[in-house]
Amino acid sequence: MKNIAKSVKRFLVSEDGPTAVEYAVMLALIVIVCLTAIQAIGTNANTKFGEVGTALA
Repeated sequence: MKNIAKSVKRFLVSEDGPTAVEYAVMLALIVIVCLTAIQAIGTNANTKFGEVGTALA
């Protein structure tokens, strides 16, 4: 029983958990920024292709 209590205490004192959460939050923010940038680039490219298509027609 003492081993379980020591393990729980060590886990609560350890900073590995919060560090993993921080990395997960940073990764999520990076993914959101990348998806937003890709969407914006795609929208702009679609508009330009439409303009070129209209000009050629």
